[in-house]
Amino acid sequence: MKTLTCDVCKKNISQPVAGRNYFHLAHRELCESCKDQLELSLKPVIRTKQPFTYEWYDRLVKDAIEKAMQTGKFETR
Repeated sequence: MKTLTCDVCKKNISQPVAGRNYFHLAHRELCESCKDQLELSLKPVIRTKQPFTYEWYDRLVKDAIEKAMQTGKFETR
């Protein structure tokens, strides 16, 4: 049996299936609940960005994940 640990909340993910119960983003593994929190924290920022670029979005995601790894949770904006 394979287990995986979420890089943000440190919860164990039993029987991991990519794209279903864990997600590989910015070279990190996130559980489903942390991915949902990431999306909720970034949504207000993304909606106000004009013009939108994928380079900016990638940097925003990486920064948010790194910050969350230090605190153990995502900030809501």
